[in-house]
Amino acid sequence: MIKDQMDEIYSNIPLEEIPWNMETPPDLLKKIIDTHLDKSSKIIELGCGAGNYVIYFAGKGLDITGVDISSKAIDIAKNSAKENGVSCNLFVCDALNDMTELSDNYDFVYDWELLHHIFPEDREKYINNVCRLLKPGGLYLSVSFSELSPQFGGKGIYRKTPLDTVLYFSSESEISELVKPHFKVLELKTVEIPGKHAPHKAIYTLLKKQE
Repeated sequence: MIKDQMDEIYSNIPLEEIPWNMETPPDLLKKIIDTHLDKSSKIIELGCGAGNYVIYFAGKGLDITGVDISSKAIDIAKNSAKENGVSCNLFVCDALNDMTELSDNYDFVYDWELLHHIFPEDREKYINNVCRLLKPGGLYLSVSFSELSPQFGGKGIYRKTPLDTVLYFSSESEISELVKPHFKVLELKTVEIPGKHAPHKAIYTLLKKQE
C-alpha cells in the first residue's frame, strides 16, 4: 500500500509541493558526515525519495547509494543525478524485504524521516536489515516524528496526513527499546527539525553497530 501511495504522490504532485522533499540536506546530517566520515566511506540512505540528499553528497565526491520503495521517485532521482552530472547508486528497494540486492559493508546508514512510515510490528525486521547492511562499528542515524510534535492533530501515535498517508509518532523510550539490542547509543534526543512549512519535533538517534 505504501508503495502505491508514494508512486501516486511522486507521479501527481510537483516536487516543490511534497512536504518532505527538501533540496539540501539538514545541517544535522551534514555535520555527522563531515565529522565521522571521509571519501573512502560507503554511505546509504534508506527512503531517499527524489534523491536530493544522495545527489548533494555525491556531488561532494562521496560514495553514496540511495534506495526507495517508489519506482517513480527513483526515476526522478536518476534523472536528477544525470542532470547534475554526479555518480551515485540508486535502487528501487523495499526496506522491509531482505534487500539482498544491496551489499553489507556500509560505513554509514541513515534514514531521514522514514521510520515514522514503518509501524511497530515491522520495525524489528527493519532494524535487523539496517544492522546487516552496516560494517561492525558502522554508524546509523534515524530521525523520525516524535509523539510530542504538534503536526496532524497534535495527539495520538497514528496520525493521518493531508496526503492520506498514516504516520506513527514515537517516544524516546520506544526508540531506545527498539535499537539497544543491536547498537551502542551515541545520542538519542528530541530535536526541532526545520520543515518546508513549519518546524516539528523529531527523535534524533545516532547509533554505532556493535563490533
